[in-house]
Amino acid sequence: MSDFMSIIKERRSIRSYESKSIPDDHLNTVLESIRWAPSWANTQCWDVVVVKDDTVKEKLQETIAPKNPATKAITSAPVVLALCGKLKTSGYYKDEVVTKFGEWFMFDLGLATQNLSLTAHHLGLGTVIVGLFDHDKAKEVLKVPDSHELLVLIPLGYPAKISKTPKRKEISEFIHDNFF
Repeated sequence: MSDFMSIIKERRSIRSYESKSIPDDHLNTVLESIRWAPSWANTQCWDVVVVKDDTVKEKLQETIAPKNPATKAITSAPVVLALCGKLKTSGYYKDEVVTKFGEWFMFDLGLATQNLSLTAHHLGLGTVIVGLFDHDKAKEVLKVPDSHELLVLIPLGYPAKISKTPKRKEISEFIHDNFF
């Protein structure tokens, strides 16, 4: 198995972090991986709020849905990355939406999220992609402008615990030759 496939197969959602801070060069490498993510017509529609302040993390934690297993991760991780998408850019041409699915920023931010998660794992860091929270309240906490949507919160830090590998479907269970 190639080193890259090992990174893909070994990455886990991390919900418990050591209190150890992240070196600036590691954080910058993670952010650089977002920079190089593919996007619709190279719109690069993402903006990232890097949250290190404990008070801001506590306010974000209050927006997490009840019983979300990632609740504690928001305050225990040394950094939370809040990925925001600029509206009416990705999936648009001459200010007109041109795809069946409209806004394409969610796809672009998904690619950016994958890049950052795999890069973090490669650096010995852990992430969990948190999508179950009150987006509007969190957007207020982070002062995200109306021109953007806050899509995900991603705690980032050194894993205190790594979970077991979840069962995966076999390739034969999801491929279809020529037709569905």
